[in-house]
Amino acid sequence: AHLYDKVRKLAVNCWSCVNAPSQYAGIAAIDGPQDDVDKMMRAFDRRRKVVVEGLNALPGISCITPKGAFYAFPNVSKTGWKAKKLASALLEDAGVALIGGPDFGILGEGYVRLSYANSEENILRALERIEAFLAK
Repeated sequence: AHLYDKVRKLAVNCWSCVNAPSQYAGIAAIDGPQDDVDKMMRAFDRRRKVVVEGLNALPGISCITPKGAFYAFPNVSKTGWKAKKLASALLEDAGVALIGGPDFGILGEGYVRLSYANSEENILRALERIEAFLAK
């Protein structure tokens, strides 16, 4: 019981009560200059365009432009691969990490998810690797 009381007290203070400095930091982040936020949003917009254009140029893959987050969910059904098998093969053979659509529900077959929260250089490298893999 002695340990329980100490752990409970720790948990309450870690997860239930946000400390004052963190609250002030949050207010400053929202009310303060947004230059860096705007810069990051422009960078993600560029990356999204690179990903969508790059995926749509690959044989058997089509991708609509995502409207949120930083993930693309391209249709890969015309590649001849099942989504999870393709994701595994790309990881093993090309060093590109994707997640098979079925991991997001039963309607996910034929799709993979990839993140574009990376540098444009790495995104372009991944697209080149996917293209080379599909050309085999």
